[in-house]
Amino acid sequence: MTSLRLTMNEEMVERFLDAAATGDLTNVSTLLSRVPSLINQKGYRSWTALMLAARNGHFPVVEMLLSQGCDKFSVNSSSQTAYDIAKFWGHRHICNLLSQTDDCCHRILTGSDLSQQENYFNREMLNRWSEKRMDSKWLEVQQSNPETVYILFSKLEPMVSTTQKDNDALETKLCRFRYEVVKDILKKPATVLIFLGVNKRKKPYSSSPSSSSASHQKKEDVCEPPSWFAIGTDEEAAELLKRVREKNCSFPKSPHRDLLNFSEEEAGVVAQARSLLAWHSRYSFCPTCGSKTTIMEGGHKRSCVNQDCRSLIGVHNTCYPRVDPVVIMLVIHPDGNQCLLGRKKVFPAGMFSCLAGFIEPGESIEDAVRREVEEESSVKVGPVQYISCQPWPMPSSLMIGCLTIAISTDIKVDETEIEEARWFSRQQVIESLLKGPHPAFSVPPRQTIAHQLIRHWIGKNSNL
Repeated sequence: MTSLRLTMNEEMVERFLDAAATGDLTNVSTLLSRVPSLINQKGYRSWTALMLAARNGHFPVVEMLLSQGCDKFSVNSSSQTAYDIAKFWGHRHICNLLSQTDDCCHRILTGSDLSQQENYFNREMLNRWSEKRMDSKWLEVQQSNPETVYILFSKLEPMVSTTQKDNDALETKLCRFRYEVVKDILKKPATVLIFLGVNKRKKPYSSSPSSSSASHQKKEDVCEPPSWFAIGTDEEAAELLKRVREKNCSFPKSPHRDLLNFSEEEAGVVAQARSLLAWHSRYSFCPTCGSKTTIMEGGHKRSCVNQDCRSLIGVHNTCYPRVDPVVIMLVIHPDGNQCLLGRKKVFPAGMFSCLAGFIEPGESIEDAVRREVEEESSVKVGPVQYISCQPWPMPSSLMIGCLTIAISTDIKVDETEIEEARWFSRQQVIESLLKGPHPAFSVPPRQTIAHQLIRHWIGKNSNL
């Protein structure tokens, strides 16, 4: 009896799949109304009715199956989705239909996100105190304050001290200077000085409201925490190093590596200062009229000296520091158990990372994710979920981290962008993160948002 029942079920599945393959919409609808569980049943080589209809270009059948909630992310034994099959056979109208997103697409993206994640370069130990940037008298007083902290940059690299910890890891710290040591640099015309903010404090900076105006001001001055400034100078690094007695001071030579060795707090200071100095180095002249520009608002604005320049009218984006938005995304396979990673020629041997690219003017985050993934790998993606972001001061990007679901799986890399892209299984990624024996590849270091996106995906459905 059991054998007969299995045979009858198999026959029903075969009839259903044949109807989908031949485009018999009436028969597909009738069989589905009697046995709803047929909708995602698989036949030879794990092909579903949706795949067969997509293969043969039967748009009405595909449309009806989608309306009934079939699984369009299901893959056959060749790891192809219905979208992959329709694309291969040139059925564009079906590709367009399958690429549309719906609520069921988000099942892989469910779970907690990293919106509260504090990525490397994110943490701020300083209160930026932006309202003080236009107070030139206050800034002038702070510059000569003996408690004020200065950090020195040469060619966008900060002076640092490095020490070796017990575990042989290098600990990098910013070299901090007082006014008396740097006052001669401040007088040089080519020096760029940026007010970064003041040390954060839990208590308010001002005194009690009951104080008189004069005593209030005096007490407020005493209570103010130390101010921080960044100095960008054209003075040679060797000359700057003579200002310190320690032999372990230097300027990083490989910023993409060396700038990842700071504490979380100091990394945020470096991100702010380096990005601003990089902007100043590129905007000495007005992009609008070509005249010289002068520094204003504590280093957070440049203004054209030509009084007739139209950049002085209203808010003009050439006057303020630019931030370049970049999408960086982990592409998840439709099966939910693989992710797409790529590598550039400049990467260390064996390292793969998330795909990334700049957002274009007038483009949304979601559209930028879809465009960049397809440009670099030919893979199409559907739903996009924002996870977290990270400033990246090389020179001044904001990395916008996302997860996205692939709706096609064939890879063809754009060799001008990346040299290789591959699907990696969840187990391969876990081995790489845990640095187990002979991992198939390596992921970027923990200070990168790419690492955090990968770890987030792994952590969604595991006990790591």
